[in-house]
Amino acid sequence: MLKVLKSGFFMTLQDMGRFGYRDRGVPVSGTMDFEAANKANQLLENESDSAVLEITMTGPTLLFEDPSYICLSGAFLSPTLNNEPIENYEVVQVAKGDILSYGRLEKGFRTYLAIKGGFKAPKILGSRSQYHPVTPTKCLKDGSAVEYDETLAFEPAISGLKVEDKLGKDVLEVYKGPEFSILSDAQLGALFGRSFSISEKNNRMAYQLTELIQGHKHSMLTSGTMPGTVQFTPAGRLIILMKDGQTTGGYPRILQLSVESIGLLAQKKFGDSISFKLV
Repeated sequence: MLKVLKSGFFMTLQDMGRFGYRDRGVPVSGTMDFEAANKANQLLENESDSAVLEITMTGPTLLFEDPSYICLSGAFLSPTLNNEPIENYEVVQVAKGDILSYGRLEKGFRTYLAIKGGFKAPKILGSRSQYHPVTPTKCLKDGSAVEYDETLAFEPAISGLKVEDKLGKDVLEVYKGPEFSILSDAQLGALFGRSFSISEKNNRMAYQLTELIQGHKHSMLTSGTMPGTVQFTPAGRLIILMKDGQTTGGYPRILQLSVESIGLLAQKKFGDSISFKLV
C-alpha cells in the first residue's frame, strides 16, 4: 500500500487511457505525457497499460508500506527517498517505511511515479484513470492510499536509461485539421511565424494560448474532437484539447498535435512559450 502523507498540487492515478466510449461523451484520459510514463513502465518491465501516478507542478510526500521497486520519469522535481536524492529513469528499490518526497521543480511540469506491477485500482469503463464524474474521485488527496503488489526481488534487464531531454523543446509538430482550409494567408503567417505563450488557463482538459490571431466568421456544426485538437474561436483564440478534453466542439479544428507534441505540451506551464511546425 502507498499512503499519501501530502498530496502536492494535483496528483492522479492514470494508465494509458479509457477507449471506446467517446461516442458517449467520455474522454480518453490517461497519462498526459505518454512517452515519459511508458518509459518508466518499460524499465520496470510492466505491462504498457500499468497505472502510474501523474504528479503536477509540486510533488507529494508518499509512504511505502510494502517493499517494491519504483521508477520516476518526466519532469524533474528534485525527488528524494529518505532524504537521499534519486534520479529519473532509474529503477530504485524501496523498503517498507520508506518515504518518497519532492522538492523544487527544476524542469518540466508533470512527473510520473511507476511501481513494479503497476498501481492497483478498480477499472471503470476499462481504465484505472481518474476522471470525475466517471470515477468517484478527481485526484488523490492527503490521507489517500493506493494499492500495489509487494515485490521482494526483481532484477531489471536495464536498470536505467539516458533519455533525450525534451523538456525544454518548444516546437510542436502538428498536422492539418479538418477546417485548416478556412485560414487566410495572414492567419497562416501568424500561426506559424511566431511563438505563443501558455495562458493561466491550462489543465488536463485543455491548454489556452495567451496571444490571439485574426479571428474568423466561419460557422460549423458541432463535430468530433480528440486529444491534441487545436480549436480556433471566432475571437482568434487557440484552445488545444488535452487528455480529459471534450469529445465534441463547435469551433473550427485547424490543427492536430502529434502524440509526441501532446506530451511536450503537457510539460509546459503558465508563461512558457511554444510554436507550431506543420508536418
